[in-house]
Amino acid sequence: MFCGNHMLTADQSNQLAEMFRLLGETSRLTLVTHCLEGPLSVGELTRRSGLSQSLVSHHLRLLRAARLLRAERSGKQVFYAIPDCHVREMLTNMIEHMVEPRGAANELMSEEAEP
Repeated sequence: MFCGNHMLTADQSNQLAEMFRLLGETSRLTLVTHCLEGPLSVGELTRRSGLSQSLVSHHLRLLRAARLLRAERSGKQVFYAIPDCHVREMLTNMIEHMVEPRGAANELMSEEAEP
């Protein structure tokens, strides 16, 4: 599979598909998007999401394993954050795409195609 300047192996394709599968679950996507604002504790993520702490912890384990979030310890608390600019940019680009007016992308393409 070709992606930009990178060829993905079958294993990498499977890992990428798994990342998108994890983000395809609303609660996990919500937890990750909350972390776009900055590192948040499990307690804060629990409060903001309205989920139980055990379910939040379960989701966070999966998201960490997929490298979609990273854990940072500060004293007795653990804070979760976006791990790097790649994840941040992908999420913010997809959010911007989702909230833009429905015809905006088509209108831009039409304008570029006109002589």
